[in-house]
Amino acid sequence: MFMGEYNHTIDAKGRVIVPSKFRETLGDEFVVTKGLDGCLFVYDNNEWAAFEEKLKSLPITNKDARQFVRFFLAGAASVEVDKQGRILLPGSLREFAELIKDVVLIGVGSRIEIWSKERWEGTAAFEDMDMVAEHMADLGLGI
Repeated sequence: MFMGEYNHTIDAKGRVIVPSKFRETLGDEFVVTKGLDGCLFVYDNNEWAAFEEKLKSLPITNKDARQFVRFFLAGAASVEVDKQGRILLPGSLREFAELIKDVVLIGVGSRIEIWSKERWEGTAAFEDMDMVAEHMADLGLGI
C-alpha cells in the first residue's frame, strides 16, 4: 500500500526521483499513465495488469467506455528506474500534468499520483472535507 507525500524536482531531461519507500513496492519497472484531476497515475505491474483486465471488460459498444480506455491506455508508458532512483517521464505525460520543475508524489493506496506542486497545493486544500465525508458515507464508507 502506497502512502505519504514527497516533494521532488524534475531535471532538465525530464527525470524525477521516485522515493525509496515507493520503489520497494514498485520494483525496477512499472507503468505511468494519465490520471484524473490533472495528475499522473503510477501502478506497479500487478496493479496495472488488474486495471487492464477491468478496462478490457468494458463494452466496446459504449462510447464513454471507449473514451475511458483510450484515455488511460494511449497515454500509458512503461518506465524503468535508473541507478540513481530516477525515472524518465515521457514528454507527453509531463505536458498533460503540467510538470515543469517542482512535483509532488503521493501514495494513495494501490497507486501513486504525480502532481505539479502548484496543482497539488490548489487541490490539496481539503476545505470541503466535511461534505466529501458525507458523500463517502453514502458510498458505504463510515469513519
